[in-house]
Amino acid sequence: MKKTWNHQGIIEKFQANRNEKQAGPMKAYMKNHFPFLGIKSPLRKALMREQFLEYALPEPEALFSEAWKLYGLLEREYQYAAIGLIDKMKKHLTTEDFPVLRQFIETKSWWDSVDSIAPTFVGQLVRLDRNYGENVMLDWSDADNMWTNRSAILHQLKFKDQTDTDLLFRIVRQHAESNEFFIQKAIGWALREYAKTNPEAVREFVGETTLKPLSRREAMKHIG
Repeated sequence: MKKTWNHQGIIEKFQANRNEKQAGPMKAYMKNHFPFLGIKSPLRKALMREQFLEYALPEPEALFSEAWKLYGLLEREYQYAAIGLIDKMKKHLTTEDFPVLRQFIETKSWWDSVDSIAPTFVGQLVRLDRNYGENVMLDWSDADNMWTNRSAILHQLKFKDQTDTDLLFRIVRQHAESNEFFIQKAIGWALREYAKTNPEAVREFVGETTLKPLSRREAMKHIG
């Protein structure tokens, strides 16, 4: 029988596997924004699997409080663990969870956490109620937080032929002149991904829209 959920189990597993030699290069790779325990992704995921085998998952209503207990810890691996817990219980997410997901996006923000949340959990919520979700994404696109803007740009990344093309292009136009590297990169990524489904629409959009060179280059990478 599994034990009752306890986030301390993750902390103990991670602390037992910290690797100072690996921690330095991992911190440097993330531009020294976060300290690391030095646990690389394959081992971290294996330790999370151990946790899920040993402990029952928290009750759905406790999911975010338990995730925050991990997300608020110092080393970056704990933010990944929190996102991993949410992913394990993502079937319980509802459209009421947009605000808390935005909190995660705007806390300890960097591309690795944001890009794990936006195209997966946020995209999932938009699919649950397209009209409501798309209005939320327009609100996020207007936000003062660059990472929230990036999330709005990327939320349809996995939608393929279910992409709302008008919404994608509308949000991209809103940020087309941004000088933020992570916004320019997100625009290029979103357009490049949609081009796998509808290359003609992307080619036409890029041809008639003033985009930053990085966004344009990324968008057209595979369609010429």
